[in-house]
Amino acid sequence: MNKKNYLLILLLAMTAVASQAQKYLGGDISLLTKYEENKALYYEKNGAKITDVIQFLKAQGMNSMRLRLFVDPTKAPADHKAEGVWQDLDYVKALGKRIKDAGLHFLLDFHYSDTWTDPGKHATPDAWKSLTTTQLAEMMYSYTKECLETLIEGGAQPDAIQVGNELNLGQLWDSGKTWPTDPSSQKMSNFISCINNAVKACRDVCPQAKVVFHVAMNYRSKGNSNNNDQARNWASLLKTKGVDYDIFGLSYYPYYHGALSELETLITALGKSIPEKKIQLVEVGYPNAWYPSDNQFDYTSTYPATEEGQRSFTEDLITLLNKYPQVNGLYWWYPEANGNYFSSSWYNMGLWNNSNHRALKALYELRAFMGDPSAIHTQRADNRLSVADRYNLQGQRVGDNFRGVVIAYGNKMIAK
Repeated sequence: MNKKNYLLILLLAMTAVASQAQKYLGGDISLLTKYEENKALYYEKNGAKITDVIQFLKAQGMNSMRLRLFVDPTKAPADHKAEGVWQDLDYVKALGKRIKDAGLHFLLDFHYSDTWTDPGKHATPDAWKSLTTTQLAEMMYSYTKECLETLIEGGAQPDAIQVGNELNLGQLWDSGKTWPTDPSSQKMSNFISCINNAVKACRDVCPQAKVVFHVAMNYRSKGNSNNNDQARNWASLLKTKGVDYDIFGLSYYPYYHGALSELETLITALGKSIPEKKIQLVEVGYPNAWYPSDNQFDYTSTYPATEEGQRSFTEDLITLLNKYPQVNGLYWWYPEANGNYFSSSWYNMGLWNNSNHRALKALYELRAFMGDPSAIHTQRADNRLSVADRYNLQGQRVGDNFRGVVIAYGNKMIAK
């Protein structure tokens, strides 16, 4: 066997391993552009100034970023804009192109609303309010298709697509306001028609992209049980209804949703009911300062609301997730939060210190989700590799001048 054929076989074998072990680590950085416009300062933990946040996050082992998309955020209430509702299609196209140009995976989160959607609100876009239920389903296809085509033309093709955000009680209220224990209602029929049309648009325009169905663990008051019922019920209902998707996405905030043990119980249950699907935490966060005022659970005795407490929570979360091969994605919510530059209130669950603007310990802890930095998770040709730890195929650390296949923070790349 000549050297050329040997190298080809080796690369094909590596690609096969990569496809089996693919994992995604990143964050929802939807407000990064606004911070940059307000000249926010970002520093590494040692005080070195960061000139490109996306490249810095990549160097810390992140290989994917998530962005939210609203239909017409100019229609959002003023207080929602102050909380970060800005992301129209042009905004997402520009930031999405930066993500793709950096060689990163791009997760797009359709809200199908002019403002925030979550288990407690899913307002129909203002321009769609006069549509019939049939027309709404048709709009879901045409709007999704148009957005994806625009992003592709702009160099921001998504690699994964959420067809809605935290769909615990459906979407496009009131027409599609439903719940998984009411499978035969007209509103459930309306919801499934809309979801199916959105998925069809994704398959038609971005056939290689993975489709994500996203729910939050149940928000509940202290002492109430059945925290995992909605997610489990949706997993079962989607199978019954034959909804086409690839990834079951979850939001998990312990101060709203309960202890890590409850998350593990849910992952175990989903593993049994939908073993054919991947599971991703598309939103997760924990305070580095005080708790939110509406918290339902207080874990400060285990994880203080401090930099170290945030890091410790992150470490334990990743230890849990890495026990389950079915879990292949972890996204921190709003990691770029860094001072009160434009929003109406402080946010203390980001990955930078709001006062001195230095990266926090949890940011560096997150790379453990990808496992051994010399392990293979994906392949990429890239001539912009950082000088971070890199390894050759024998697991030996190599310098920045090395050319060929290298492995860095879980990513297999070809250094040119």
